[in-house]
Amino acid sequence: MKLTVKPLASNQRERSVAVLERDVMASLSVESGEYVALEGPTGESTIVEVLSRPSEERAERTIRLDREVSERLDVDTGERVRVEPAEVRSAERVSIALPDDVSSAEALEFAQRDALVGRVVSDGETVRIDAEASRSVPIEVVDVDPADPAVVEEWTSIVIAPEPAAVDEEDCDATDPVVTYDDVGGLADELEQVREVVELPMRYPGVFDRLGIDPPKGVLLYGPPGTGKTLIARAMANEVGAHFQTLRGPEIVSKYHGESEERLREVFEEAEENAPAIVFIDEIDAIAPKREDVGDVERRIVAQLLSLLDGGDDRGQVVVVGTTNRVDSVDPALRRPGRFDREVEIGVPDADERAEILGIHAADVSINDSIDLERYAERTHGFVGADLENLIRESAMCALRRLRADSSSDSIELPTDRLDAVEIDESDLEAAVREIEPSAMREVFVEVPDATWEDVGGLEEVTRTLRETVQWPLEYADAFDRVSLRPATGVLLYGPPGTGKTLLARAVANEAQSNFISIKGPELVDKYVGESERGIRNVFSKARENAPTVLVFDEIDAIAGTRSDSSETAVGERVVSQLLTELDGLEELEDVVVLATTNRPDRIDDALLRAGRFEQHVRVGEPDEAARREIFEIHLRDRPLAADVDLGTLAERTEGAVGSDIEGICRTAAMNAVRDYVETSANGERDDPIDRKVGATPSLESLELTADHFERALQTADEETPEAFARGVDGFDAFVNDG
Repeated sequence: MKLTVKPLASNQRERSVAVLERDVMASLSVESGEYVALEGPTGESTIVEVLSRPSEERAERTIRLDREVSERLDVDTGERVRVEPAEVRSAERVSIALPDDVSSAEALEFAQRDALVGRVVSDGETVRIDAEASRSVPIEVVDVDPADPAVVEEWTSIVIAPEPAAVDEEDCDATDPVVTYDDVGGLADELEQVREVVELPMRYPGVFDRLGIDPPKGVLLYGPPGTGKTLIARAMANEVGAHFQTLRGPEIVSKYHGESEERLREVFEEAEENAPAIVFIDEIDAIAPKREDVGDVERRIVAQLLSLLDGGDDRGQVVVVGTTNRVDSVDPALRRPGRFDREVEIGVPDADERAEILGIHAADVSINDSIDLERYAERTHGFVGADLENLIRESAMCALRRLRADSSSDSIELPTDRLDAVEIDESDLEAAVREIEPSAMREVFVEVPDATWEDVGGLEEVTRTLRETVQWPLEYADAFDRVSLRPATGVLLYGPPGTGKTLLARAVANEAQSNFISIKGPELVDKYVGESERGIRNVFSKARENAPTVLVFDEIDAIAGTRSDSSETAVGERVVSQLLTELDGLEELEDVVVLATTNRPDRIDDALLRAGRFEQHVRVGEPDEAARREIFEIHLRDRPLAADVDLGTLAERTEGAVGSDIEGICRTAAMNAVRDYVETSANGERDDPIDRKVGATPSLESLELTADHFERALQTADEETPEAFARGVDGFDAFVNDG
């Protein structure tokens, strides 16, 4: 059977192996762990162990080989090799020779055996072993007994020959793992779009001639940093087997007139000479910005690049791949068919895609089997591929730090006798998650709130409305599609200060398992013309990129005042107009819910309050007696209460109090209890400014909140804010109506 060669994925570290699809192995009647004979196009042959992988849907069958086997067969990616089952005998004795620069053969003893066991070796063959973390050492097989080829077993005797190995010094260099499509996680749809543009014209150029159309010439990958744009290009270069030409901005720009353009021409000329070829332009916005915003040198570079992309000569099988995280900064002339025929957004991964990415990066890591990576995928909102890779790396560093902490030595060295047993556990991942800030939300990142519906007391009707408006469209999207119901875009929470509006926003963001962006109205206001509007655009752009997102505007009346008010400036009017456009403009907000809070609803522009914008108006009023009792229970559930504390009496005596008032009363009562405990502690020998009462030291278990503590807290609240309990529902409504 003849199969097409593909590189081995970087998360598979085995050497001298072939990876076949399961249906191909069934056709060859071989199983994983057995051996196959390979013959390259030039007649070179070898025998290797075969491993299995899931079958692909594509009709083209492939075999994945590592770099060592490919070099042995003199075969490149995309070429075909003959594969057939092979039977090999076990080797009794193998004699090997080491390079001159290896001074201690004993130091390589374990590495030699681990690297050779399971390999099929022949006389005169050169194999590589990983002697150190950053060095690959080639060894020469001098003799195999009883006969070659034979497989090295655990019990095979390995003898080191006295003469050094005859190998090139270049073979001692470290070999970087090859990136393949298997290393690209969470981007199945995007990868398919890129492959259509890049691979089809190279593999089947005649099809486009028969159809009478020109093949695509370029693809532009854009999206936030760290999402995998460059990784896709690297995988493509290895999988396609085409000549890969990388073009970076700083390498092109020169201070001499015309030299930058000449370097650009040289890159494309080299690609045409080695067609089929891929010209990869990383961060294309650096060398092709908008010409109206740059100087003469940059304009000439952009003009030369346009000429090369769309010049008079046919580029043949040369495809240009560009990447950028600032697609709006790229010159518009580049973004048309014939130059970049397709633009593919490489966006922020969702939970399922994050789980796939974590699985790829954790495949070759020593990690505890009990760890559920899917649970961490659900928690890492706003994390891109680079963040998830860093999460695994930082977890490993936490594991090493824990190993050092267990050691009695103060040095930086690790206990070598325990290195083999070290692995990443739950505590390491938890510590790493807390340290890493998600790249996709770096400018507007807010820690996902830990508030839940259980922390909200006395607001059952409001909670139910928020669940239906925010949480249900994200959890039961199919039900909304079934009845063609468009979820509400915005929810306005209004009511007196301290009633729990911000707490509700925090709880709904946490319960909806979505990204959370909190914006304080005044922080968007800028003295420069256009900067306030730009801030609003950036916030909504981040919300769309990281959907599902709950976007919270606290005190929205600070930036969305009534435009008809003569005291409002033109800046305020433009900010309101920008906010209206983002909420209900041409670009739809998908999986983005906007929450706004205010205690001055009369100050908000009427256009924001219509259906399609802030269409849900939820009043968060002052709690009644039953609600106040529930709020007391929430704030006192983790505090020790004495038997004489009656929550019903507290709720009855706090008529007119809101949630923040009750929280303050509970905090003051707790402080009163701590003060009494400290003052009654006997410590006559210590000179303390606090006047302590002499007596027996009370036990910590006796520290409780009593009715007296709450009585004093109520008196303090009444003295400091005498109007706190005088506010009523009618009073606030009158305040709103009167402006």
